Amino acid sequence: MTTAILQSAAVAQFNRKKWFTIAVPLVILAYFAYIFVSFDVAGLSERINLNNARTLVSDSYSYKTHVAQNNRDGSIAISVEGERKGQYPQGTGPDWVSLGETTVVDLGGGHIITFGPQVRYNIPGYGLVTARPDGTGVNAVFPSGDLPDFINASKNRVMMTTDAGRFTITRARAEVFKYSFGWELFFFTLDSPYYGMGPAELAAKAFSGEAGAIWQAFWTNKMWRHGDVFWALFETLLMAFLGTFGAAIVALPLAFFAARNFTRLGALRFAARRLFDFLRGVDGLIWTIVLSRAFGPGPLTGALAILLTDTGTFGKMFSEALENVDEKQIEGIASTGAKPAQRYRFGVFPQMMPVLLSQVLYYLESNTRSATIIGAITGGGIGLLLTQAIATQKDWEEVTYYIILIILLVMAMDTLSGWLRRKLIKGDEGGH
Repeated sequence: MTTAILQSAAVAQFNRKKWFTIAVPLVILAYFAYIFVSFDVAGLSERINLNNARTLVSDSYSYKTHVAQNNRDGSIAISVEGERKGQYPQGTGPDWVSLGETTVVDLGGGHIITFGPQVRYNIPGYGLVTARPDGTGVNAVFPSGDLPDFINASKNRVMMTTDAGRFTITRARAEVFKYSFGWELFFFTLDSPYYGMGPAELAAKAFSGEAGAIWQAFWTNKMWRHGDVFWALFETLLMAFLGTFGAAIVALPLAFFAARNFTRLGALRFAARRLFDFLRGVDGLIWTIVLSRAFGPGPLTGALAILLTDTGTFGKMFSEALENVDEKQIEGIASTGAKPAQRYRFGVFPQMMPVLLSQVLYYLESNTRSATIIGAITGGGIGLLLTQAIATQKDWEEVTYYIILIILLVMAMDTLSGWLRRKLIKGDEGGH
């Protein structure tokens, strides 16, 4: 009888395991099938644009020089990224542009563009494209009737994109876009007396007493705005710092009301816990939107959003740490005749301090990243500059610059918080 019962139990257990091994893969397969259909994964290949992706990547590590002719008066303007702040003085330009009665642009590899009343582009392997833009249209003439893929032409616009660059002709304007490696004008603008100087020449100038002027020219760079960028980084860090430590200061006393061993009144404990649930249940971005409508944009609004969210998180963690303190240590201090404040100072805080410092420093590091997104909404910090650079769809090297600075800031905060945790919690001054 006992043997039969054991065999029946073994069979039942085997059937349960068999059902589990079959059901779980089927559920996972159904889940991924749902994702495939709901997110239209099959249509991703139709929506993706590899040309835009290549342009975005190349823009992140290169810059464009614009050579433009006004077809109405024949004037030539040369500028970096098409900005007035990066415009070459009249009569000057890069060495691949020959200025004169007829301006010739040598893009390299035999790609020669000649400006004038008649615009010409000699494309190796294809032939000579000519155009005479006027009020009737571009009036372009091509070597053959069938246009290759790199030419897009209509009556009023012709665009030719080759490996050497891009050339666009409209009735009013003919413009060359040449990509070059690097971040042009990153250190000094064209109107700076230090533009074009090498490191050795700059060092000599600095030692001769011009170090302050060199730094000022770099810091006030009108193209890259280094001073504004680093001030925005400081605002981002300030938002994270004020929000994180402000939340810790607010949450610590409230945590005593939510801890079971410090608050015997259930209604008060319930209210404190629900307050923490409410504050951390609303995402920081939602708090940002609400507060920006109430207080207007600015870094302080972002700091308040971080403070509200983290107050709920810290309150929950601190209250749980308080519930896990050793009561015997508190009783031992009380037996010496210590007052309530002394019991907290020497019996409670030393036990929960490692948890408090560890979590606050971790969230400071995390909020440094969050402050970037919050700043984009509240109009403060590096997040605002980042979204502005992305919205222009023009200077992706600036986007790369901001992203690199954000990553370096996060790395620095990670290193600093790790060092502080070791020093304050473990007492390790060597950093090992």
